[in-house]
Amino acid sequence: MVRPVRAIVIAVLLFVVAAAAAWSSLALWYRLPLPELGRQASAILFGLFGASVIVALFGRRRIRAVLAFVAAFVIVLFWWSTIEPQANGAWAPDVARQVTGEFDGDQLTLTNVREFQWRSATDFTEQWTTRSYDLNKLKNVDMFMSYWSGPTIAHVIMSFGFDDGRYLAWSIEVRRLSGGSFSPLADLFKSSPLVIIAADERDVIGLRSNFRGEDVQIYRLRATPAAARLLLREYVSDANALAARPAFYNSLTTNCTTTIVKMMRVAGDAVPMDWRLIVNGYLPEYAYDRRALDISVPLSQLRSAAHIAARAHEDGLSPNFSQAIRVGVPSPQGAF
Repeated sequence: MVRPVRAIVIAVLLFVVAAAAAWSSLALWYRLPLPELGRQASAILFGLFGASVIVALFGRRRIRAVLAFVAAFVIVLFWWSTIEPQANGAWAPDVARQVTGEFDGDQLTLTNVREFQWRSATDFTEQWTTRSYDLNKLKNVDMFMSYWSGPTIAHVIMSFGFDDGRYLAWSIEVRRLSGGSFSPLADLFKSSPLVIIAADERDVIGLRSNFRGEDVQIYRLRATPAAARLLLREYVSDANALAARPAFYNSLTTNCTTTIVKMMRVAGDAVPMDWRLIVNGYLPEYAYDRRALDISVPLSQLRSAAHIAARAHEDGLSPNFSQAIRVGVPSPQGAF
């Protein structure tokens, strides 16, 4: 029985060392404060060190090799824990400001609501506004799915509708430096801070549908006004907390999809773990299965009506944009 147990232990150690070495190498590659050549060399050396430990697992010096690797990995983890998100920087204009909000009873005042006027994906007039909302006039909440990389990956935006016809959209994004770009892999390694954007739909939705060419879809949620108010308060609380203490964006754990947990709470439902919470292009199916959407019609019908591109281009980002993109979109009975 000794040999089988030893084989299992070695197999487990092999997996752990390989995973830790790969993670450490990538962390050094993306975050070590050295010139590119220094980062590359450090990452390669740590990877080779991990490979040598794996080879040593099959020899007599395996214990010494594992102890050496553990010591090196602890040093990497300590260094990793000291990395804090950047509070100030030369941010890209569209993520330069973090929205904040104040409540006076049911009256909400938001500062730094984005209201850019886009003429193309790169040409715009920058505008940040202060807006006030009466939460007693909040009547619904919708989910936008903006597919930018095929059917499996999407950006999720939640939007709150008021009975005066106004909509307020919330988008959780990467706070890029000016000239920077989004990298799902790099953003697993503390590469960029998180920013919460509150914006006019003509801005944050119209940019994606009319100029970036993304497949934007809208799904109206089964949420009572009272539940929608609770969700909006939670967004404001998160935004204020982020303004006070910056946090990193993470492609897996702290991203636009984490808002789905809050969305399901709005529907009064639990949020069981599901692969569609990670492969978020299938969130409409998940939401439908959890009865967060209108289940009186087939999901295929909701999907068909959800695409806003034609309506958005026909409207051309007019003041009636929010109403135009919702024409023909089924609304759950009793939701608002």
